[in-house]
Amino acid sequence: MRYLPTIFLIAVIILWSSCRKDFESDPSIGNLQFSTDTLFLDTIFTNIGSSTYSFKVYNRTGDDFTIPTIRLERGESSNYRLNVDGIPGKSFENIQVLAKDSIFIFVETTTDITSETTDTEFLYTDRILFDRGGNQQDVDLVTLVKDAVFIIPNRDCMVINGEETCTIEGVTIGDATISAHVLSDEELIFTNEKPYVIYGYAVIPNNKTLIIEAGARIHFHENSGIIAADQATLIVNGDVSTDPERMENEVIFEGDRLEPIFSDIPGQWGTIWLTPGSTAHSINHATIKNATVGILMNSDDGRPDPTLRITNTQIYNSSNVGFLARAANVEGENLVINNAGQVSLNCSLGGTYNFNHCTFTNYSNIGSGFRELPTVLIDNNLRVDDNEVIVADLVEANFTNCIIYGNQDREVLFSKIEGTAFNYSFKNCLIKFDDFDDSFKDNPLYDFANTSLFENVILNEDPEFKAPFENILRIDDSSPANGRASVTASGMDILGIPRSATTPDIGAYESAAFE
Repeated sequence: MRYLPTIFLIAVIILWSSCRKDFESDPSIGNLQFSTDTLFLDTIFTNIGSSTYSFKVYNRTGDDFTIPTIRLERGESSNYRLNVDGIPGKSFENIQVLAKDSIFIFVETTTDITSETTDTEFLYTDRILFDRGGNQQDVDLVTLVKDAVFIIPNRDCMVINGEETCTIEGVTIGDATISAHVLSDEELIFTNEKPYVIYGYAVIPNNKTLIIEAGARIHFHENSGIIAADQATLIVNGDVSTDPERMENEVIFEGDRLEPIFSDIPGQWGTIWLTPGSTAHSINHATIKNATVGILMNSDDGRPDPTLRITNTQIYNSSNVGFLARAANVEGENLVINNAGQVSLNCSLGGTYNFNHCTFTNYSNIGSGFRELPTVLIDNNLRVDDNEVIVADLVEANFTNCIIYGNQDREVLFSKIEGTAFNYSFKNCLIKFDDFDDSFKDNPLYDFANTSLFENVILNEDPEFKAPFENILRIDDSSPANGRASVTASGMDILGIPRSATTPDIGAYESAAFE
């Protein structure tokens, strides 16, 4: 009989439990709290989905309650999509929130600008309404939507035996077929009226020229880019901007995700590919950011003039290489390359290179944060496989008034195979090469006392960039690069600031006091 009290207690608990309304609670009475009252979904392009955003709904009371309704004010016609407590939809009923607990609400949108306005951009808004009547609360949703010119490979579809088969437009390069759209004559001028969004590769066809006007914005989807075919030409006509924040006259190449979280993420798109036989390229006042390889250039056009003249241009955050030039003919001035997963500048397989007033650096923390390769790599060979190495003449690689620096000990390396030309020189340059273990002590390629190779070189002095990890590579008057460039230098720096006629600065930037 000593067990009767225990049995009685269990019976009372069972009876009480059978009478309570499991998972039922009183409705909320306007006492919800939110982690934000307005959710901004940042900027998107028309018909391109946003990232997923979220906020929390809190029950700060000591009682469980149920939210009778959660719905979008625009209803089923809304371009927003919700996920409430793990359930997708646009309206919900009887969502329970336990005492002192919270739930997540996730929000996405895809918006067609043509259905709303004829403007090139507009704000798309809606509200999430919680409950009705006097208890109604809300969270505002706001998205800036931009119109764009979309360049997409054509699809040719047909139905065979009841099944649809589609062929996607592409080009064949080597052994690979790449999804691509060959630009028509009407598409060979990119203006600054609307941004351009490219899916796959936009191909400049044989004997045609793509001209990109000042202020144009070019956005690439994943695995996309621009290809210049045989005898094709790319002309980028950017100009100096008056507002360094807006860069209104700069031509900007970047990915198609406009949310701030994507602003510095490497590897969002492919490359600008100047293929063998393409010719007479010019890139001025451009920013190329977040690519896999910023510029990939294969060979020159065989003419005495440079195949590519690149000036006043910045290449940042490449997941592999900033500028990879193979057997190319390049002339660069006021060129800045920083933060690449492997190499910022690779002058590969020989070629002809002349760089003046350039800043080549690498402070990359991509991947593991450790690079095995330097900021600048110069070689006259390319290993195809274990049994084959291609060798070509390095006709010249001249660096004048350049900074080569980074967060490793040795930021310039040479890879030379005997039997072909290997000509290079550095004049009035600031170079980081700390041979801390004397590995290169007896290698004549690194004889910094040899004035025929290294003339007026500043070795291992920190140029004191303002914020190199954030791609701000300006210098001030305290920098050892200040006033140390060749006195024959003239013209403007990358920002359009006149260089000193008597004591110009090394690198792409003329010194100025930091704000």
